[in-house]
Amino acid sequence: MFGSDETDGSCLLRASDFSYKLLMFMRRSKRNMSVSPQSKGLVSTHLGGFDWDQYLKDCEAEAAPQSCFKQNVEPSDNEFRVNMKIEAVDPRNLTSICVATVVGMIGPRLRLRLDGSDNKNDFWRMVDSSDLHPIGYCEKHDGLLQPPLGFRMNPSSWPSFLQKTLTGAVVAPDSCFKKEPSTPKNNEFKIGQKLEAVDRKNPQLLCPASVGAVNGDQIHVTFDGWRGAFDYWCRFDSRDIFPVGWCNASGHPIQPPGQKGSSKYKGNRGVKESTPTPSLPSQSGSSPSPSPNQDKPMSPKKEPESSVQVTEPDTSSPSLTTVCVFVNHNCSCGGYLHPRKVSQLPSQYGPGAIAKVMREVAQACIDCALQEKQVYNMMREGSGKVIVTANQGNKTHTKRLPPVERLSTLWRFIERMLEELGCCENLFTSQPLHGSCPKCSRSGNPRSVFNFTEEELENRTAINKALKRRWSTESTDSMKIKKAEQKIRRFSAFEAEASSTTSDTKPTVPQKLPSDPTMWTIDEVIQHITETDPALNTHSDLFRKHEIDGRAFLLLNSDMMMKYLGLKLGPVLKLCNIVEKLKHKR
Repeated sequence: MFGSDETDGSCLLRASDFSYKLLMFMRRSKRNMSVSPQSKGLVSTHLGGFDWDQYLKDCEAEAAPQSCFKQNVEPSDNEFRVNMKIEAVDPRNLTSICVATVVGMIGPRLRLRLDGSDNKNDFWRMVDSSDLHPIGYCEKHDGLLQPPLGFRMNPSSWPSFLQKTLTGAVVAPDSCFKKEPSTPKNNEFKIGQKLEAVDRKNPQLLCPASVGAVNGDQIHVTFDGWRGAFDYWCRFDSRDIFPVGWCNASGHPIQPPGQKGSSKYKGNRGVKESTPTPSLPSQSGSSPSPSPNQDKPMSPKKEPESSVQVTEPDTSSPSLTTVCVFVNHNCSCGGYLHPRKVSQLPSQYGPGAIAKVMREVAQACIDCALQEKQVYNMMREGSGKVIVTANQGNKTHTKRLPPVERLSTLWRFIERMLEELGCCENLFTSQPLHGSCPKCSRSGNPRSVFNFTEEELENRTAINKALKRRWSTESTDSMKIKKAEQKIRRFSAFEAEASSTTSDTKPTVPQKLPSDPTMWTIDEVIQHITETDPALNTHSDLFRKHEIDGRAFLLLNSDMMMKYLGLKLGPVLKLCNIVEKLKHKR
């Protein structure tokens, strides 16, 4: 299909041969290229608009061999039609299979929308993707169709919504679903080889690209002529990369390289002149260095004859520094965030502008909180451009975060935020972690976001709901007064004994506690604990950090103290004894 030179091992496409062009034209005419109304007119730009053969000669480069790719030699026919229903894996929650609708098509690629979601979460898949299944697949395999992440209706209405959605719907026949191509055994890519790749920030586009770096199973895809604006790392068997000539063979339009220079094609030489050597994917993810050549969503400028409407600012400006923050779901998420919600976060935020990524990360932490305003109040307030929100009933609270214009400042902000939330410092990193987190492993902390049972999550939620911060009516001034009062009471309760040994001043007498433990504040809980067993005073900051008041304290058990608070067995047994005594007094 993609001709190769057997004598020198290269795989240069002979697209200039008249017979090859005629063959491709006849093949596309026969298939009649099923495309959605939005994509009509796109398929005519390739043969006359971009010549791979000439481009490879101009760049003095070679195409990556077909054997490098997880793509069929003969592109699969697209027998789907717009509005057909299928079952598809939720790209934001890979453990769920949902009902999806085909809302668009370009060549063998489908634009899908999960039913119950909106168009902001549309995604693209190949017709031979293993993520796609005919309606009834889940039922045959004893599974259940799940609502998509971010289902816009009440979750209890999902069964009736599903029934209504599928009643009278046009379902895709089994013949539409093609067998997924085999995976190459090894990563055979070499630096400098050419390929065609999906622009992940504008996934309807395929563009000429080069292999910028190779590291293990990963390759660094650099888009020709665009100075690192869209570059990304991916596995060698990614379905987002294609051999040279795939667009021509499948009838998919291809965007020409960026033309920021004077030559017809900037190509690989243009990239080499303007793109620094990319950082390799980190194995530990602990270094807070920026990810390689990443930028906010942008797209190459279109050729005049193409109907794809895209714009692209000049990324050579220093003000357009970009960053990518990876989410490592196996790391501990602390005591303030809901593990299930954290597990459903996307694998990364970005590449994008610093302010944009900062807001996405901070807002994600608020949205994943067991108590939204609790985490919202922990966010530092400032005069920057980034604004985060928290909802309480019908009220929406907003806060402006500190200004962050440098990558180093962003990573300091994230580091401090993770520390205050009690999360593993590798929950957000500049490079994805591979395998278990070294920080969590060394600390012996098994609290991965996947390691909680439903009962544990219910208990954890109950504890946080028992916290008495009535944030919806508190002003900034009242919060400062409250913290000042708590600080004074802490001194009287916990440092009285220490002060009596170094001063002749008589220690302050601790305040008498209310008879009902459920009415105790956080400091009153700590006061009772330290009065009962002074050795437990060392854990007072932990109780204050997790804001455990009287009601929350009575809900604690040994398992929860060890898992959520990270306490050892000795202190846990003492605290359990205190809890039991309080329960018997009630």
